[in-house]
Amino acid sequence: MFGHAFYQFIFTATVLALVSALPAEDLEARASCVVDSVSAASSISSCSAVTINAFTVPSGSTLTLSPKSGATVTMAGDITFAKTSSSGPLFTIDGDSITFKGAGHKFNGNGASYWDGEGTNGGVTKPHPFLKFKGSGTYSSFTVLNSPAQAVSIGNSDGLTFDSITVDNSAGDTDSLGHNTDGFDVSADDVTIQNSIVKNQDDCIAINSGSNIVFKNNQCSGGHGISVGSIDTGKTVTGVTVSGNTVTNSMYGLRIKVKAAATSAKVSDITYSGNTISGITKYGVLISQSYPDDAGTPGTGGPISGVSFTGSATTVKVGDKAKRLTIDCGNCSGTWDFSKLTVTGGSAGTVDSDDAKVSGGSY
Repeated sequence: MFGHAFYQFIFTATVLALVSALPAEDLEARASCVVDSVSAASSISSCSAVTINAFTVPSGSTLTLSPKSGATVTMAGDITFAKTSSSGPLFTIDGDSITFKGAGHKFNGNGASYWDGEGTNGGVTKPHPFLKFKGSGTYSSFTVLNSPAQAVSIGNSDGLTFDSITVDNSAGDTDSLGHNTDGFDVSADDVTIQNSIVKNQDDCIAINSGSNIVFKNNQCSGGHGISVGSIDTGKTVTGVTVSGNTVTNSMYGLRIKVKAAATSAKVSDITYSGNTISGITKYGVLISQSYPDDAGTPGTGGPISGVSFTGSATTVKVGDKAKRLTIDCGNCSGTWDFSKLTVTGGSAGTVDSDDAKVSGGSY
């Protein structure tokens, strides 16, 4: 008969054999994984560390990442998107408490293959937005190069911070081919965008809905400046801080734009501080409820309240043919403190602030 020690040995050996037969990914809950193709991106939900290697997303495909909550995602190479008939977004990431490290790498949208001067208004079909971000976390240090149209869309946020992002659509300046190339389009709560650079042919940022939004220490050039809106029916923007930004060589400096036909909409508590703006060709500061007109017959269904220029000085320099400040209100209210706003150059615009009382400032 075999003794107890023998049976114990057999039992232990069997267990070890079974364990060794298990895939390493089951033992380690797939602690790390690599994305180097569209198909590889579909199997990262259990990975706590994701590395994205350089590869090309083929025509007809899009790239979607759904990382594990708390995962760290690191780019180790550029992602290039072949020209496609896909509608967009071409890249989507959605996850909770994600740390995304771009490490200086690029999302290349191959924009020159689409640009025809018409943007999303006609001509060649352009996938838009290029990149879509949802969920929560911190995204840093990547470049969005040559998006076909709108570059970065931020929606459904539980708290997102974007730091040191570059959106470079400057190649679209050639023959004015780039159009509707918004840098950041925000429709979300609790969003911070900071220390970033946008070179494009449309809004540097367009805040279309949401609350508790901070846009600070960014550089915008070549486009349409910093915008709240355009605000459509049923949309609300409240609690926005725009501070420490530089806007150069743009059509507009700072804008709040509500669609004339909008109903059940609202804009409130918009604060500007310490912005430096120059080289503006159309309006230095424009607050309008007549969109898509700059100034016309304003609507009343999207009231504006609580606009202020406080804290550090905001200075705006406009070109000879530009208007310094225009307010075109059909339904505005409250006391608007413009004490830290100085606009020079160009000519005076019209100020029709409805029931809002504008005080201070030089324009």
